[in-house]
Amino acid sequence: MLEQRKADHIRINLEEDVGFDRLTTGLERYHFTHQALPELNLADIDLGITFFGKSLRLPLLISSMTGGTERAHIINRALATAAQEAGIAMGLGSMRAALEDPSLAESFRVVRPVAPDILLFANLGAVQLNYGYTVNHCRRAVEMVEADALFLHFNVLQEALQPEGDTNFAGLLSKVEAVCRNLEVPVVAKEVGWGFSEDTARHLANAGVAAIDVSGAGGTSWSQVEMYRADTEARRRVAATFRDWGIPTAESIDMVRRAAPHLPPIASGGLRNGLEIAKTIALGAHLAGMAGPFLRAAVVSTEAVLDTVEVTASELRTTMFCIGAASLDQLRDTPYLVCRT
Repeated sequence: MLEQRKADHIRINLEEDVGFDRLTTGLERYHFTHQALPELNLADIDLGITFFGKSLRLPLLISSMTGGTERAHIINRALATAAQEAGIAMGLGSMRAALEDPSLAESFRVVRPVAPDILLFANLGAVQLNYGYTVNHCRRAVEMVEADALFLHFNVLQEALQPEGDTNFAGLLSKVEAVCRNLEVPVVAKEVGWGFSEDTARHLANAGVAAIDVSGAGGTSWSQVEMYRADTEARRRVAATFRDWGIPTAESIDMVRRAAPHLPPIASGGLRNGLEIAKTIALGAHLAGMAGPFLRAAVVSTEAVLDTVEVTASELRTTMFCIGAASLDQLRDTPYLVCRT
């Protein structure tokens, strides 16, 4: 069942309209004030960053997408090969399938042999801690792929809409805290497309997460994905109701920064280019993730993934040049990002 679900998710994301209807990331409200005299040499702009002790050539994360199917094996290999060459980070899709069926593990294990140096995130659903998973399961997921950190993803709306969803989120925070306190690698709280509120971010920060990936609304609507998977008309109607649910990415970044100013936010959720990544960094993010553009590229070739990275990096560098920011720290502190309501 898990393997089929993963296959459905890949197919639906590639073939169906799974975007939000009216809700956006909120980034379109932000604009940079152009600086005609940046006092910079474009070639001297530094896009590098160190995150969790790993050096990245640019602050880009291939966001968690897939694993657990033959097609996912091909996709993950292409993504990982490109991530290694480009010097960027990568997150894996939920690894529950591999823990429960070892025959599906290879689609995750394929990554580290071709990408020995990248910052790599293992991934499990936080709610599984209420369904028998323990710190040891988290440790097994990390060890399986030699990951540098663990995403615990929070997908409450998706679980509510899935016919096979795990919906007991009661008492979960204390179990998340136990993982944070006992796992040997950093734990990152990750949403899947509906964003973290200020209250939730504060609770997670107090529980000990090392970072928060906001994964806000405005990109892929997973309620739409589940609508296409629904097995009855009633379930389809319920899923469709929530197409525009969530906290826009820009708002969620702001909420996380207020709630946990000591944690490095990761921006994701509907990001499509380097200009939008620049906006999220100027809003306070340290790393930015994209999924959809990389998924569409990965089903073509590794070279297509690398082309996507190259274009994204060029867009980010050009944005920084045109506002006089020589480094990511200067971009994060720029006075030239304005909000036009």
